[in-house]
Amino acid sequence: MHLDIKKEVLAVLDEVLSLNGRAATFDLDTPLLGAVPELDSMAVVGVINMIEERFGVVVEDDEIDGSTFETVGTVVAFVEAKLR
Repeated sequence: MHLDIKKEVLAVLDEVLSLNGRAATFDLDTPLLGAVPELDSMAVVGVINMIEERFGVVVEDDEIDGSTFETVGTVVAFVEAKLR
C-alpha cells in the first residue's frame, strides 16, 4: 500500500487545526509555525499525536523541534524519515 505522505500530512493538519479544507491549498513550501495562527503549541502536540496514529510511528520528544513544523515540506520529510 503506497501512502501519499503529503496528502496524509495535509489531512492531519486540516483535521487537527480545524482548517475546513484550507490545508488542501498548501504546498511543500507553505510556512506553518508562525504563519498559520491555528498552529500553536497545543496544536503541535495534537498534530504529533495524529501523525503517530495515522502512520503507526512513535515520536520521541527529542526528535522534534520548531524546525520540524517550519513548512509543510519539513513535516512531510519528518514523517518520511520516521517511516524508513
